[in-house]
Amino acid sequence: MTAPLHDTGAAETAAVDVAAGVPAKAIEGRSPWRIAWIRLKRDRFALAGGVVVLLLVLVAILAPVIVSLLGHPPNEFHEDQIDPLFSTPKGDWGGISSDFLLGVEPTNGRDVFSRIVYGARVSLLVAFLSAVVAVVIGTVFGIVAGFFGGWVDAVISRVMDLLLAFPQLLFIIALVSVVPDSLWGLTGSGVRMGVLIAVIGFFGWPYIGRIVRGQTLSLREREYVEAARSLGAGRGYILFRELLPNLVAPITVYTTLMIPTNVLTEAALSFLGTGVKPPTASWGEMLARAVDHYEADPIFMIIPGLAIFVTVLAFNLFGDGVRDALDPKGSR
Repeated sequence: MTAPLHDTGAAETAAVDVAAGVPAKAIEGRSPWRIAWIRLKRDRFALAGGVVVLLLVLVAILAPVIVSLLGHPPNEFHEDQIDPLFSTPKGDWGGISSDFLLGVEPTNGRDVFSRIVYGARVSLLVAFLSAVVAVVIGTVFGIVAGFFGGWVDAVISRVMDLLLAFPQLLFIIALVSVVPDSLWGLTGSGVRMGVLIAVIGFFGWPYIGRIVRGQTLSLREREYVEAARSLGAGRGYILFRELLPNLVAPITVYTTLMIPTNVLTEAALSFLGTGVKPPTASWGEMLARAVDHYEADPIFMIIPGLAIFVTVLAFNLFGDGVRDALDPKGSR
């Protein structure tokens, strides 16, 4: 005997509700994005990471307001806070006090709190914009390679292999050394940031391009694509109306996981001296300056190191949660 095609208990309950004069609840449909949001809310670590990411973004946007209320200008010297004999802060723990919440830098006495806040601007701006560049280029080339196939796929795939094998850090270091001080209407640190965004984004697109290509190869054989093609839909319609909406989820997941990698790349380049130009605040540059003083007081290395660690951890936790929410089959 086969099972009934509907839930008789639910039907009887609904009938009782109607008979009692209580209106039955309508069945509400849920979109895939709403289902993903419900799954994401269950992941406390992902939510915690998302909250930290949101706070970091707000700190970067409101940096001038925060510094005016709680700190001092990031490039202002405070020699009165420095011991002239040892060139180190006079107070304990790097000179932390009510006036200087995270202490002052050795030698010049600049406010560490202000430089951490302004450093968030540089790191997040470079990370976000380079991720946008990589996503746009990678999505376009990936979907074209996967949809058209043949020699188009072969050429784009070989280009991606070439870029993946290219020494990105060495190229950026060599490029920054020959870039003029004025370029694209930018000057000083603006030029460095523009170069970092362009190069990191350009060398990052093959990673997402491979993911989009693989997903497109699978999606182009689905029934709804064949149905659209049989009804006379053109290539542009199929690409942008049928395939691209179904690629939003993997693109979103990979973007959230790409941003922390870009934060680390920017910090590494600033540490090596090829990031933004001093005196612009950068977490990597603060770590580089702390190398000469960590034996006397490690607090100067701990604070920017913690800033990088917390930022990368928050993005990774949030990215893992987004991946599990959008792809429940691959979740833990």
